[in-house]
Amino acid sequence: MSGLFQYLIICPLVFLAGFIDAVAGGGGLVSLPAYMIAGLPVHFAIGTNKLSSGMGTFVATARYAKNGYIPWKQSVFYVVCALLGSNLGARLALRLDDHLFKIIMLIILPLTAVYITRSRALDTEREPLPAMKVLGISMVIAFVIGIYDGFYGPGTGTFLLLLLTAFAHMKLSEANGVAKIINLTTNITTLVVYASNAKVLVPLGITAGLFSMTGNYLGSRFFEKSGAKAAKPIMLVVLTIFCIRIIGELFF
Repeated sequence: MSGLFQYLIICPLVFLAGFIDAVAGGGGLVSLPAYMIAGLPVHFAIGTNKLSSGMGTFVATARYAKNGYIPWKQSVFYVVCALLGSNLGARLALRLDDHLFKIIMLIILPLTAVYITRSRALDTEREPLPAMKVLGISMVIAFVIGIYDGFYGPGTGTFLLLLLTAFAHMKLSEANGVAKIINLTTNITTLVVYASNAKVLVPLGITAGLFSMTGNYLGSRFFEKSGAKAAKPIMLVVLTIFCIRIIGELFF
């Protein structure tokens, strides 16, 4: 596929992915397939996607920080855990087959969708936990999801939101801010690993990144107005697409 058509396919879809990612996470479910549809080999698709999505996540993170949704003192620890996890996951991804991992996700995704449908964790504030307990739980989440994002990636923001609200009892706005700072860390770390292995198409990634930044900016503004009312249905759509995609990759 020629270079021009790659840009025409990738850039609009990356814009949409940025919008979705800023509201409820999971933008990689749209952006990563866009690169692969455009004909990029899988590792180049992942590496270049990390560049464009990282640019977009930076914009969303800045907006959430401006609105006071990111607890900076605690986030230092989350960043370190996410950095370690994503570095480990990215190095595993360059060496291992992800077939078994996809089978595991095929079990987890329907259970996650049921949880979103039946739980009110996203709609109501839960009883706050002690600060040290929140810190410890969130550090574990950052490390585990960091491994996942480095190894595979799509749906990272959605999983972070669900885990931070369910187990750390964060308010949705704070969980979204923390999720963005963790996701930005994992994007940058994974990007460095792929770039050091010459798996990033920089001109394409930067151009798509500008579209991602625009989508993330508009998505974060939309979240400020709509909150959980918008996040919950978008999460369900993201998980459904993710499940269909994995079934397609495994069986077709």
